[in-house]
Amino acid sequence: MKSFFFFAIIFLFRLICFSQINIDSLQKVVVNGKYYNGRMQCALILLKYYETNNFDSAIIIGNKAIGIARQNIDSISIAQIKVHIGIAYYLKGDYNIAAKYFYESINILQRNNDKKNLAPAYNELAKLYRKMKNYIKAIENYDKANSIYKSLQDTSGEAMILNESGVVYEYLENYKEALHRYRASLNLAKHIGDSLSVSYSLSNIAGIYIVQKNYSGAEEYLLRALRIRQQLKDSFSIAITYSDLGTAMTKKGDLVKAVKYFVESNRLASRLKYIELESNNYNELSNIEKKKGNYLKALDYFSKSKELNDLLYTVEKNKEIETLNAQYENAQKEQKILEQENRITLLKYLFSSTSILVLFIIILIVLLYKRYKLKEKNEIQAIIIKQQEKAALAVVEAEENERKRIGSDLHDGIGQMMSSAMMNLSAIETEIFFTDNRYREQFNKVIKLVSESCKEIRTISHNMMPNAIFEAGFTNAVRTFLYNVENTSLTVNSYFNLHDDSIDRNTKAILYRVIQELVNNVVKHAEATQLDISIVQEDEIINVIIEDNGKGFSFNELENNDGIGLKNIQSRIAFLRGNVEWDSRINNGTVVSIHVPYTKKY
Repeated sequence: MKSFFFFAIIFLFRLICFSQINIDSLQKVVVNGKYYNGRMQCALILLKYYETNNFDSAIIIGNKAIGIARQNIDSISIAQIKVHIGIAYYLKGDYNIAAKYFYESINILQRNNDKKNLAPAYNELAKLYRKMKNYIKAIENYDKANSIYKSLQDTSGEAMILNESGVVYEYLENYKEALHRYRASLNLAKHIGDSLSVSYSLSNIAGIYIVQKNYSGAEEYLLRALRIRQQLKDSFSIAITYSDLGTAMTKKGDLVKAVKYFVESNRLASRLKYIELESNNYNELSNIEKKKGNYLKALDYFSKSKELNDLLYTVEKNKEIETLNAQYENAQKEQKILEQENRITLLKYLFSSTSILVLFIIILIVLLYKRYKLKEKNEIQAIIIKQQEKAALAVVEAEENERKRIGSDLHDGIGQMMSSAMMNLSAIETEIFFTDNRYREQFNKVIKLVSESCKEIRTISHNMMPNAIFEAGFTNAVRTFLYNVENTSLTVNSYFNLHDDSIDRNTKAILYRVIQELVNNVVKHAEATQLDISIVQEDEIINVIIEDNGKGFSFNELENNDGIGLKNIQSRIAFLRGNVEWDSRINNGTVVSIHVPYTKKY
């Protein structure tokens, strides 16, 4: 059972959700990318994905990445890539080639004192020796990896090694030590929240339970591990877990469940091209069919198992593995060749760097010149815009001054004359003797008309005077205006949430005039019975919403016939860098929305 548990990719990289990787895009970057660091990062991501999903693709991408790394004299990346290629060969069953890559990687990392990458490399080599049943060498390399993880204070790494080395002790039938290591690993993994390591500790403990014939406990732990791996979408580990469940159920005697688990494991193993697991599953299925008396089916499963097993093991492979230790001692010879290649690459690099530097300087000069011209153009545009704003502001101020003059004339001229007329009429009322009540009623009507005219003149002059906005405050001025507009036929509802002191004079003046224009349009043309207005200031935007329930209008027709008023409103709001939205339909009322960014008053 334990012969399928641990492979390098399981603890190093399966936390990455590869379903989200765009494989084609990564491959294009590796082959045609402009920047070395980006190409190498993409290559490593692809290797992490392919090494357990497509072994041949991992080998192809890995060899391509080694060539790129050599051109850039990056020995650390070469060592990392060799580990990934070794894992792919290991899972293919080519153990001799896998060991060669592991030793080459370790040799490079030792020279560079790269402990972070050296520990995983030792772990992979230990698993290889464990697979070849050289348990002394396996423990030796596990100890080296664990020593490095402890020096780096890498708790996750320590948990992994406890699991890995526990398998060796299980093979040696030292179940007490194996179970001790598995449980210690489980506690460490839970402490740091490493769900993947938790799943493998659970699987290992289940293996011990099987040996101890606690099959129900084994199934419980394996199903817990399976749920975690399904959440992680780790097809490789899921396949192994189903196989382990099949083994547990076979020993328990629940052959129906066992067949179900082995078949599901083989479905995933076939897709992953994991030959060893397929072979083992077929062998187990063959034994189950023998027990059931289905000898023809048992023979078929056995043939498939043997066919796959023959692909994995040869006498030559075992002999080559035994000689790899000696090859490791002679690795220094290869280093000299690598150094010579590096010198040649360095010369090429220096020549290329000089050429690139000259090209970069030329490009920089061109960019700086273009930047200077663009800056000059922007400054000219800024001056033009500022002049346009000054001209528009002058028009607004001139208009307000003219309103002030007309309002003053109305108040001081016509207003005073109408007040005098009212006083004279009131004075002569007591001196006139009316012979008929009709004459008195007509005289009273005249007095009333003159009185209302005085009020109207005062209201118009007050609204035209800009001081009404600035002395009483913007919101108070609008409230007063709306109060004067409201009558028996029109109900006005208002809501204000505005800080007058934070808005400049021009914005107040223009908004007040626009609101006057829109409300007067409602009074004159809309035939509305209700008018709602809200003015709200939020996130440095003033929002004005004016809505009536009147007869509405067609905006396009109004623009074509006589849209001067609307265009005037739009031009005023545009000056404030705001926008106006109209929503009106015949017999469905009108909604006008105004949004203006306000300039803070200093």
